Amino acid sequence: MSLRFAYNTNGAANHRLDDAIGLIGDSGYDGVALTLDHHHLDPFADRWASEAERISKKLSGRGLGSVIETGARYLLDPRQKHEPTLVTADASGRARRVAFLHRAIDVAAILGSETVSFWAGVPKPGIARADAMAWLHEGLARVCAYADEQGVSVCLEPEPGMLIETVGDYERLSRKHPSLSLALDTGHCLVTQDIDPADAVREFAGRIATVSIEDMKRGDHTHLPFGKGDMDVGSVLTALTEKEFRGLVCVELSRESPRAHEAVPEAIAYLKAAEMAARETMGASS
Repeated sequence: MSLRFAYNTNGAANHRLDDAIGLIGDSGYDGVALTLDHHHLDPFADRWASEAERISKKLSGRGLGSVIETGARYLLDPRQKHEPTLVTADASGRARRVAFLHRAIDVAAILGSETVSFWAGVPKPGIARADAMAWLHEGLARVCAYADEQGVSVCLEPEPGMLIETVGDYERLSRKHPSLSLALDTGHCLVTQDIDPADAVREFAGRIATVSIEDMKRGDHTHLPFGKGDMDVGSVLTALTEKEFRGLVCVELSRESPRAHEAVPEAIAYLKAAEMAARETMGASS
């Protein structure tokens, strides 16, 4: 069976959400990675639930699956990017992040999304790692418990520079949170350089809820269009195919929003060609 590709709406930030969904669906994707934001299904709007119901019908009408992503830059604080987080020193700030993740789970339940993805956060200077880890475990316990109650999958994305930045960090963390799946961004493996992206797929296949894919240069956390970096896309798609991964493989190109009308169809064309080439290579070697 073919892999299922999606496109992240943070790469269509200059489009209305309806228009972004239309562009993604018309280009031939199987799903949408929906980054909740003030302009894309605002989770704090008065009528957020009815808007989620409307978007759910729009996605199902097009036969599109979805995952919910929670990395909006200024949704919780207009003056500090990505703050507050699960490792913010202020307890009320951490509570706001947990409440947001609970709301994201509520949205996912309405949409029938496959998973909710989130990250740990960056500890501020002067914060002891032990304290940050304790806060993270506390927040994860609350998020995972709520997700279990709602019957929604949640997954943590290791992010370069954050408290949890490698798949090894995730593996150790998840020992205390067995229901927490992995959101694997293959490009991040090139930044941290701790594991080859395809090897990460093979090692963690049974625990991956969603995959993000893009091009990236080694050691440089800049999401690039395919063909502009060091990612061996074919090897990643081969590994996903070998492991019969059925989740969404999501293109994440937030910097390409000004040219989303071109970037969205370009990315799916590249991935489909790479997938075909990978399958031909696998067939020849079998």
